Amino acid sequence: MADKRSRSVSVPEGPGTVVMTRTSSRTKRPSMYRVLLLNDDYTPMEFVIQILERFFNKNKEDATRIMMHVHQTGVGECGVFTYEVAETKVTQVMDFSRKHQHPLQCVMEKK
Repeated sequence: MADKRSRSVSVPEGPGTVVMTRTSSRTKRPSMYRVLLLNDDYTPMEFVIQILERFFNKNKEDATRIMMHVHQTGVGECGVFTYEVAETKVTQVMDFSRKHQHPLQCVMEKK
């Protein structure tokens, strides 16, 4: 959404009087959303690493670190995205997990 601000400048009335109005707009930054993986007792660790590499472009080291964080604390952040991108990532992870018969949960929350 744009935030519009107006500024008027007026000169005393009379012949040749000019009124100028300047409008500027500012674009509001989109809200950002965290994409989170939730731990479960059934999804293999290697599958979680595969998810992180495939859908979040993590290298093996970062994917392993995030997977261990999810395993130890119960939840881990995969990335921060705009609403549409986060929603797509969650859907991709959930569909891929179900296709491979794993109960892995992926959610998003506003940052």
